[in-house]
Amino acid sequence: MLSINSENGYSVARCFLLLSLMPLITAKGNDVESPKKILDADKPPSKSQLDLRDVVFVIQSQRNSFHVRQAEKLRKDLLLQTQALQESPPVILLLHTLSDNEGDWSILPLLPNLSSQFGKNSSWIMFLEEDTRVKLQKLHEVLKKFDRRKEWFLGKPLHDEESTIIHHYAFSENPAAFEYPDFSAGWALSIPLVNRLTSKIEEEPLKSDFTIDLKHEVALYIWEDRKGPRLTGVPELCTIPEHNPRAQYCATTVSSRSPLCGQPVKSDNIFVAVKTCKKFHSDRVPVVKKTWGKQASLLEYYSDYADPSIPTINLGVPNTERGHCGKTFAILRRFLSNHVPNTDWLLIVDDDTLIRMVFSREAVVQLLASGCKCYSNDAPDDMVLGMCLNALRVPVTHSPLFHQARPEDYAKEFLAHQTPISFHKHWNIDPIAVFNKWLKDDKHTEGLQKNTKDEL
Repeated sequence: MLSINSENGYSVARCFLLLSLMPLITAKGNDVESPKKILDADKPPSKSQLDLRDVVFVIQSQRNSFHVRQAEKLRKDLLLQTQALQESPPVILLLHTLSDNEGDWSILPLLPNLSSQFGKNSSWIMFLEEDTRVKLQKLHEVLKKFDRRKEWFLGKPLHDEESTIIHHYAFSENPAAFEYPDFSAGWALSIPLVNRLTSKIEEEPLKSDFTIDLKHEVALYIWEDRKGPRLTGVPELCTIPEHNPRAQYCATTVSSRSPLCGQPVKSDNIFVAVKTCKKFHSDRVPVVKKTWGKQASLLEYYSDYADPSIPTINLGVPNTERGHCGKTFAILRRFLSNHVPNTDWLLIVDDDTLIRMVFSREAVVQLLASGCKCYSNDAPDDMVLGMCLNALRVPVTHSPLFHQARPEDYAKEFLAHQTPISFHKHWNIDPIAVFNKWLKDDKHTEGLQKNTKDEL
């Protein structure tokens, strides 16, 4: 799920998504408050009156240069629409600028900040992804339908078809009963809800736990086991392409154009390391060879046992049931050695997945030079790497196209507007059929070129 690079080395083609947070960026012309607005700030909001300046937009931006540019394009478009409507410009924030704490990308830790800044003189916080397209006038009309004095959690609803590991098997008796927002369509919180959640966070600080699926976890936190509001579905918040004829009814859509990321990375500039172990040589490795392994120019299999028929390379690290940190770091060291071709990119792949981690060479150099290491061979490699890279200030770029479970574990409508890069696990599925449906040939090549050419 991770893509890691440093901007300190060399120039690379840029295109991805990132994790981080936020100072304040306000719209031009909004630096000096008018006397009327200052007086209005202390008045209680009415039900129907809603100016665009009462809506605070938060673009869920990432720190690397490509994604900053994407977020700025969206910000500029919102301001141009505001100008055309002859409205006072709203506040527009870029998420990555609001905090230096990398963990604040998960949004909930930032609610106290948003409440403090806007809890008295605004009505809504509207969250947008960088690829969300907005028809501002229509969105304004949609928000005016809701009483802004009440607690509202608005979005495009998703639900699970079956209980899934990525949601900790929540609502196993009826998975479809709980709905959570598709962030790509945009989602909104009324200020009364933001203020109450802030009080809750201040009374009971958030647990510094890991996040698997943010949109589901945000919805669970807000719902609070029936104490808070459920997601209210808004039909005008859409994830169909912006040029689809049906989009005329939508306040939000998704971009129908592929981002321009530069020239594709050539396959002979990518070294692929497949992690396996002896007990999976006969069932998982053949799947790799029959599917995506054919597309790799430079690939090696790393195991706890040298099998010349594959062939596999014994890294000298015993297999572990979980974590696999020792094996991952052995691969990183080998990548910088004379034993493998000198390439700019390293893909580390589990034998039951497509792509798990992508590193630039410069990121690996800095990581190993820092002295970062595993505290045990079975330590969780992703968490150890995340802590080390955070300490080095090497940005970790997130892409929702890397999936850590099977297609069945994700809402159908969520996958419908994606070109997936990877899925994980062979449990109760035909992995070759999954590859042929979701990842084969042009689908996978296009997705990889669009989304894996930037900083990890």
